[in-house]
Amino acid sequence: MFLVTQAQTSAPAPATDVKPWPALFALVIGFFMILIDLTIVTVATPSISSDLDASYNKVIWVSSAYMLAYAVPVLITGRLGDRFGSKYIYMAGLIVFSLASLWCGLTGSVEMLIVARVAQGLGASMMTPQTMAIITRIFPPAQRGQAMAVWGATAGVAMVVGPILGGVLTDAFGWEWIFFVNVPIGIVAFLAALRFVPVLPTHEHRFDWLGVALSGVGLFLLAYGVQQGHQEDWDTGIIAMIAGGLVFLVVFVLWQAANKQEPLVPLGLFKDRNFSVSNLAITTMGAVGASFGYPIILYAEAVRGDSPTQAALLLFPMAIMSILLAKVVGNLVDNVHPRLVVGFGFLCNVVGFFWLATQLQPDVAVWRIVLPMIVVGIGQAFVWAPTAATATRNLPMHLAGAGAGVYNATRQVGSVLGSAAIAVLLDARLAHYLPGASSTGETGADRIGDAHVAQLFSDAMRDAAYLPAVVTLLGLVFVVFYEKPKHSGYAAGH
Repeated sequence: MFLVTQAQTSAPAPATDVKPWPALFALVIGFFMILIDLTIVTVATPSISSDLDASYNKVIWVSSAYMLAYAVPVLITGRLGDRFGSKYIYMAGLIVFSLASLWCGLTGSVEMLIVARVAQGLGASMMTPQTMAIITRIFPPAQRGQAMAVWGATAGVAMVVGPILGGVLTDAFGWEWIFFVNVPIGIVAFLAALRFVPVLPTHEHRFDWLGVALSGVGLFLLAYGVQQGHQEDWDTGIIAMIAGGLVFLVVFVLWQAANKQEPLVPLGLFKDRNFSVSNLAITTMGAVGASFGYPIILYAEAVRGDSPTQAALLLFPMAIMSILLAKVVGNLVDNVHPRLVVGFGFLCNVVGFFWLATQLQPDVAVWRIVLPMIVVGIGQAFVWAPTAATATRNLPMHLAGAGAGVYNATRQVGSVLGSAAIAVLLDARLAHYLPGASSTGETGADRIGDAHVAQLFSDAMRDAAYLPAVVTLLGLVFVVFYEKPKHSGYAAGH
């Protein structure tokens, strides 16, 4: 849930020969790869379900396990970067991630695939905090806003490119290749980091292992309880698990307030309203990114009979709009009130997702799906980069690294909860419309032949697709509370 790299921004200035932009683009290769893996499994869900004879709920655990293993260790890996060197921890994470990707592609059961995804998540958790930490330390204040905009745009584009790339690879080579492709990319990212990322000074840290344990156990119990709730008929054990998770998280917050040495989360960060709002906003976007693709892809493949590539191409307009508008939105970050920029983005997302859900019907024309996808793409572009740039803008520089870490981790928490929520909602709606369908993988990647069953399946996917719409509506409410930045923070001359 949280991470801090508290001392990193007060470090001695790096060597004057550091070239920050090549270093940033070297880091973006690996960062883009691990973020794509948050959503790349989405489009391969029917194929994995069919090949490994697994229910949709189990296959969604392939994503949830990755997100959990990504989110929980991130509470401490930033400190490891400060202690042993951000560059070295980042490169070690690349090695773990790449080897785990190879393992994922070679597995023959859904259970082993879930275990391999946990290893992948651990590698990703070692990498992500180092990217923000290094950006914070190597860029001068006049360029830091632009660098953060690139970082934020990378996250947004990766969320929508993941399913498209997954569809192409699954259709052409098989679902295993959505993991195998990471190996050569990992090698390129490793060599780029070795060449361009500087070695920065290290610092001693006290490690809040109690905080890590409390937050990790709490998050796991909550996510597992929510995702498995319908499967277990919300029995006493599941309710106790969810309640226990909430208790652990409350105790974690109380411990952070009581810990006067080096808490994982300096709670004083949340005194800044824009930082707090940005964390709430990015938590909702993390949940949306982890959930929106499942009902769309399952509908496209099972009802429309689309191949994985064809299903993924339904998301292409969204990806194109996010990419085309990235530069335009980046130029607005330092000149327009964040409430207007991010608020417009969330409004587009709300309209687009509600509109999209109503179109998930048999025999609907493709253009009726494309149009709301375009609106969602516009919204995505106006949310990711501006929210990232606004999060730490008002914070003093000695807390910028800490704020960046907390922001990144809350995004992951949103992803974990979004993945768990869409799993239980899909399971519940399939059970409602098609009793028995939620507990088997029998539909697999095959088209539903019966028109009546196809209609019922579409209805189930439509209901589930309202989840990201409601979550983005919540995000819209949050960003209304943005205030005008106290200073430009990252951009010179404003």
